[in-house]
Amino acid sequence: MSNPKLLLPLRIPELGPSLGKLVTGTPRPSDWLPLDGTRYRLATCIISSTGEARRLAANEERAAALAAIGRAAWQEAWEEAVSSVADLVLSRIAEQLEAEAVAVGMSRRRRGELGIGAADRRALVARLGSVGSDLVPVLDELDERANDALDATALNRGAVEAWQESLKLAARHLEAAWLALEQGVEREESRWRGVADQVAGWRRPLWPVGLAAALVLLPTLWLGLILGGYVDVPIWLQSAWSAIFDR
Repeated sequence: MSNPKLLLPLRIPELGPSLGKLVTGTPRPSDWLPLDGTRYRLATCIISSTGEARRLAANEERAAALAAIGRAAWQEAWEEAVSSVADLVLSRIAEQLEAEAVAVGMSRRRRGELGIGAADRRALVARLGSVGSDLVPVLDELDERANDALDATALNRGAVEAWQESLKLAARHLEAAWLALEQGVEREESRWRGVADQVAGWRRPLWPVGLAAALVLLPTLWLGLILGGYVDVPIWLQSAWSAIFDR
């Protein structure tokens, strides 16, 4: 490693402007599923990592400073945001399906079959997470630039500047990934609205009611025909009658 006295200082740029709408919010809030809480936590996570990196850089802990705002920090923050949004989506879907099922009188057992399982969650996380695929090569580049900046001196000042630009680029791509994630949530709303509509259109089968009615009405009708003299009394019924009343 180069002499610390000759190394260029690691100055972490202000990332707020590059995070853009991730900080200021988007113009189309979702009535179906508000995401401001998750957006705020994602932006706060990156800004906090930036602050930690500045603290470490001031203490000449260069490797730790680069790691604090490095690839892993961005990736972890993004994956946590995707997971949080997926949980919100699944919770909202479950509420809608349950409400529709109750409204149409679906039995508790049948409502239980509507439950969303682990496989559904994994598929949802994969769909939502895929919108951030463009972030991956940017973070790979950030890692490369960080390695160059670690031992940068006045002779290769451009290494630190390139790393700083990579940080800003990562912030802009994170903003783009978030906007794409919001669009992904809108697609999920449309996807699951169809399922909710199917539940709303469910009707309780009528054959059990018809069967129960038949079991009650047919014996009554038959007995009425016997009492009216339209049908002969069967021998077994005569025997039963005599056994009961001729004692």
